[in-house]
Amino acid sequence: MAEELLDKLRDVVEGQIDFEGQRRAEGFATLLLALTGLIAFNVGYILQDIVKCVYVGLGGTVLTFLVVIPPWPFYKRNPVKWLPAGSAFNTGGT
Repeated sequence: MAEELLDKLRDVVEGQIDFEGQRRAEGFATLLLALTGLIAFNVGYILQDIVKCVYVGLGGTVLTFLVVIPPWPFYKRNPVKWLPAGSAFNTGGT
């Protein structure tokens, strides 16, 4: 019972995603951080308040972390199909 719970927890913490998911996560991070920077700058400029600018920037960064860091299911849609061990490159030599 405890072994099964640890295995499930380990799967969540390891956060394995596929290559397409990595590309998607990188795109999300770039887009969200760029938008956060633009919004934070405009808020700070309009309100003439650097503290609010920093808070908006930090909030957007936290939002980006929540979207990008966890291994959400939409990052695992294209699993890699690996060859079986020793099938393609094993020539029996060395």
